[in-house]
Amino acid sequence: MNPHRKVFLTRILALAPLVAAVCLSSFLLTGCGEKKATGPAAPAVEVVNVVVKDVPIVREWVGTTDGLVNAKINAQVQGYLTKQNYQEGSFVKKGQVLFEIDPRPFQAALEQAKGQLAVNEGQLYTAKANLDKIRPLAAVNAVSKKDLDDAIGREASSKAAVQAGKAAVRKSEIDLSFTKITSPIDGIAGISKAQLGDLVGSPGGPELTTVSTVDPIKVFIPLSEQEYMRFTQTAEARRKTELEGPSLELVLADGKVFPHNGKVSFADRQVDERTGTIKVATLFPNPGNLLRPGQFAKIRALIETQKGALLVPQRAVNELQGRFQVAVVGPDNKVDLRWVKVGERTGSLWVIDEGLKPGERVIVEGIQKVRAGMPVAPKPFQEAPPASTGSTPTAEKQPR
Repeated sequence: MNPHRKVFLTRILALAPLVAAVCLSSFLLTGCGEKKATGPAAPAVEVVNVVVKDVPIVREWVGTTDGLVNAKINAQVQGYLTKQNYQEGSFVKKGQVLFEIDPRPFQAALEQAKGQLAVNEGQLYTAKANLDKIRPLAAVNAVSKKDLDDAIGREASSKAAVQAGKAAVRKSEIDLSFTKITSPIDGIAGISKAQLGDLVGSPGGPELTTVSTVDPIKVFIPLSEQEYMRFTQTAEARRKTELEGPSLELVLADGKVFPHNGKVSFADRQVDERTGTIKVATLFPNPGNLLRPGQFAKIRALIETQKGALLVPQRAVNELQGRFQVAVVGPDNKVDLRWVKVGERTGSLWVIDEGLKPGERVIVEGIQKVRAGMPVAPKPFQEAPPASTGSTPTAEKQPR
């Protein structure tokens, strides 16, 4: 035998007991050589329970401020502007003189009207004296009937002339008073649109300025037809229960909430055909006249409180082509993909109107890696604390 082959066989025989021991151990551990199949581990997901609580339904609109009364100041007689007696942008009182027109032509017209009135009154005196003389003579046929009729006619004409003269004097007095242009209301006076020396009072000419009452101030908001109908029904229900209407909040351009709440005043008579909205006026107290006409602001209103609403985090809701779906984990830790009907959004939560029950578990994290019927390994969802913004969350209406 080849010496090398003899050494090889000797080594194999020496390892035979070790190989037999390994085979026996493997046989005992695997059931006589049978292989055990292992599947993929269940994916880990984070879940929350469906919450039940009362949800305040808040609406928000962009509004435009306007004066409660906006009085356009116009010159009622034509003349040259000689004085401006107010400071632009300041508060003015009712009856305060804002502008003055040169009064001299109107003063002269008044004196002329008074002179003509005096002439007419003298003619009336003469006509009455003549009539008083002719009446006794006519009674004894000392004068003709025509002379009596002429005297009566002259007296009547003189009376009419006196009446017209008094009217002319009164008109001249009014025209003279119009040379001092006053404010018809208390309010904030705007920038003057005329300069000293301008000829004002021309027909169709621009106003001199505008005075607006701004306390309270009016804020117009546009409501859709659906919002208007719902708002009206809510207001009617409040009246039946003798409750006041919804309190309104005003959010200013800098994000701060105006310290005074407002109320609904009235709605316009018709819906705007171009936008499909109706204009609603709200009133807000405005001490200090901080708000001015023409500002933009947000209006918030607590419309109602939805009792016993079902809430889930917004991130648990998946939108697919206008439909909404959540992944529910059953008691057997298997996934059920369920279509739901959503309601309002409030903060980071979403109201679910149909499709869920109180206490059910929905997946918040890991929804992308599950499918219907798949077993999962759920654990409670831990939400990071939200950053403080200082504003109240609003409820937004979602499409149904």
